[in-house]
Amino acid sequence: MKTLLETERLIIREIELTDVDDFYEMDSDPEVHKYIDQMPITSKEEMVKVIEMLQKQYAENGIARWAVLDKNTGEMLGWCGLKFFREPLNGLVNVYEHGYRFKQKHWGKGYATESSKAIIDWGFKNLKVDTFYAMTHPENENSMHILRKIGFEFKGFFDLKYGDFEIEKCTWFELEKTNFKS
Repeated sequence: MKTLLETERLIIREIELTDVDDFYEMDSDPEVHKYIDQMPITSKEEMVKVIEMLQKQYAENGIARWAVLDKNTGEMLGWCGLKFFREPLNGLVNVYEHGYRFKQKHWGKGYATESSKAIIDWGFKNLKVDTFYAMTHPENENSMHILRKIGFEFKGFFDLKYGDFEIEKCTWFELEKTNFKS
């Protein structure tokens, strides 16, 4: 297990195939997928393919979403991290997009904020970029609240079409290095 970051309550590391049960618990929950415009995972085999895709992103880009674990119990709470987009995203290419997803039973406990701050801080120090981007469904008030708390600024809407994802009027957020307080 390659630990990347630690916070007061969390361990953040690369996602492994041994995480399949925890990820299946999270991604098979329809409430977790409410604002994603993607159907919940229906089998552990499907979840293995998702994990393998993330591992491919680690190999190709050096980064992807990371597992977020409770430091005391070792339970995988969800994922958080940066995804590198080579293809156009809201008219931009070669950008890092920040995202997170947690098991429903862990919503509202500050894990998304805590892990996001650690990852964004790591990203600004290690990736030599000046801006990170984030996007949410326009009705996902909780996610937008977390992004603002971290320091992201709402910049507008765009129509997201990426792979299986398609969201009209997706929100677009930006966080410049000079505006980030770790």
